[in-house]
Amino acid sequence: MSDPYETTEQHLDRLLRRALNSFDLPDCTVEQLGTALAHSSSLHSSHHSSVLHRETYRHTYLLADGSALTLWELVHSTAMAAADPRSRRQPVPQHHELYDDEADVRLAAARLSGSFSDVPAFGEDGQADLEILTVLMATPPAPLPRMYAPDNSADHARRVLRRAENSDVPGEETARLLRAAFAHHITQIFGRQCRVDGRDAGFTLYEHAFLLLDGSETSLWEVEHTATPDGRHMCEVYGDEKTAREAMESRTRIC
Repeated sequence: MSDPYETTEQHLDRLLRRALNSFDLPDCTVEQLGTALAHSSSLHSSHHSSVLHRETYRHTYLLADGSALTLWELVHSTAMAAADPRSRRQPVPQHHELYDDEADVRLAAARLSGSFSDVPAFGEDGQADLEILTVLMATPPAPLPRMYAPDNSADHARRVLRRAENSDVPGEETARLLRAAFAHHITQIFGRQCRVDGRDAGFTLYEHAFLLLDGSETSLWEVEHTATPDGRHMCEVYGDEKTAREAMESRTRIC
């Protein structure tokens, strides 16, 4: 994982370039990392099963002011690809994510495990396709009561909207409303791994619920998936659950 001849600047640049969500790191964290003088990396935890390989690394940096800053890196790949004899001559794609808080990387790892459930593969007769679409559009069970956490929620909403790549992301009116958010709660509504156009693709749906200063509530619905032509991780954000689920359905038909 570490090259003993790699400088701290090179090491940090490599981490940031390969991370799918490096743009989501707070600006202040990136600025602090720019003063890093030395670093140390270690394997923190790992999980290997028949469907998922997942490892968490701890990267600690010594900053110019004498303080230390830690980045948590989540590395994952599907074990199904590694077990497929047809793919033995090709490297198994790995995905990297970075977090500046251990609680966040633990939550991401838990979400990742929940998104690799066994579901029917897409079949030529269309029956399996129908089953997958039915699951995607199914009404979820009643959620548990929300436990709102006041944790710079307006900035969290800004970052969720900023990372969205869909053209119909909620606009300025929603962004202005969410500037009054003072607490939020994140719930994973849906997670599945399936086949799209002959390739593995993961779908995860999150609800980001926000409590506003006037006591009202509003939500952003985030779809994370890899149903892209090159298997790249993509994030889409919508203003309601119905539109988000329809977007997931459309993604299972095109690639």
